[in-house]
Amino acid sequence: MLVMLAASAVMAGPLAALAQDSTPWDYEGKRGSLVWGKLDPSYQACSKGHEQSPVDIRNARLDKALQPLEFHYIAGSVTLVNTGHSIRAIPAKGSFMVANGVRYELVEFEFHHPSETAVRGKLTDMDVDLMHKSADGKVAILNVQLLEDRDAAGNAVMATLWPHLPEKPGATEKIAEFVNPAGFVPADPGYWTYMGSLSAPPCTEGVRWFVFEQPLAISREQLRKFAALYKVNSRPLQDIGKRKITADE
Repeated sequence: MLVMLAASAVMAGPLAALAQDSTPWDYEGKRGSLVWGKLDPSYQACSKGHEQSPVDIRNARLDKALQPLEFHYIAGSVTLVNTGHSIRAIPAKGSFMVANGVRYELVEFEFHHPSETAVRGKLTDMDVDLMHKSADGKVAILNVQLLEDRDAAGNAVMATLWPHLPEKPGATEKIAEFVNPAGFVPADPGYWTYMGSLSAPPCTEGVRWFVFEQPLAISREQLRKFAALYKVNSRPLQDIGKRKITADE
């Protein structure tokens, strides 16, 4: 069920502190993903954790007990931040989703090129992770795969955000136009789910991931504009180990 309301308050991102870097890191090079766990004691989960993200979605099992995701996303202003690792969007306060009876507030969303999550070994051109937090501190990430389509007009949310992308690390841009994150919800909201982690330092585990089965189309221009800022800003796939990936349909 998809519910779209209207409001316009801006929030600070409480999850930003969860993913905040106390020590510099990069996706490649001397401070790249292979050595994150050695850069700072608080990053140890990146190398020693057993439930790391992203993963390759395959061999998922149907779980009839899983409920459809409910989206209660609102339209409002958005603040864009160039973190030096990606473009992070801080949306208006009030958007939330309900997953299997738990309410998760939408805190922020962030883009990766190419996609971090893979499906049966294949990555897409980009993906976007919508980070949510429950009242008792549980974190859930909603992953949306993005595919370039030369004939598509592009994604509507990105069409509003992209003219305002801050180009320099540390730069911010507040967008007064109303943006509704519901534009990232595909027509078929079927999903896979598994337990994982933040996909960047400190790689905190205990994160519930929901990955939409249906990808969304983006335009070539939207892909190129982001790739001009971040040629590669995705973590390599992590071992799924003994974890189970389940599907709601």
